[in-house]
Amino acid sequence: MKKKHIDWILVIGWMIVIFMFSSQASEASNGNNKFVIYVFNLIGLDLNSIFGTLSDFIVRKAGHFTEYIILYVLLYRALNKERKVNIKVFIGALLIVFLYACSDEFHQAFVPGRGPAFRDVLIDTCAGLIAFLIIYIRVTLKKASALRNKH
Repeated sequence: MKKKHIDWILVIGWMIVIFMFSSQASEASNGNNKFVIYVFNLIGLDLNSIFGTLSDFIVRKAGHFTEYIILYVLLYRALNKERKVNIKVFIGALLIVFLYACSDEFHQAFVPGRGPAFRDVLIDTCAGLIAFLIIYIRVTLKKASALRNKH
C-alpha cells in the first residue's frame, strides 16, 4: 500500500476516534475525565489539589486540544505530498481542522447530555494553529540548517 494511502487512512481513522468520543453521552464522557484524573494521581500529580473544581474542565479541554493537534499533524502529512514547505498545505490542513471541529460540535447537539460549544471550536482550531506553528518552525529551521551545512 502506498504511503499516501496510509496517511489518509490514519486521518480518517483519527476522525472516527474523535467522532466516537463525541458520541459518548455526558455520563461516559465524565467517566473518561475522572479516569484521566485518576491516572494523573497514580503518577503523583493530584490535579484536584492543583486546579480544584476546574480539574475536570481542564482535562476535557486538554482532551479537545490533544485530539485536534493530532488531527492537524495527520492532515498535514496526508496533504503534503511533495514534503516541501507549502503554505497552501498548512492553511488547507488548518481549514479542515476548523470545519471538522464545527461538524463535531454540531454532532454533539444530538448526543444526550451534550451540546455544541463554539468555545470548543476555538480550542480545536487553536490546537491546529499551534501544530501549524510547531511544524512550520521545525521545517524552516531544518531547511536553514541544511543550507548552512551546504556552504
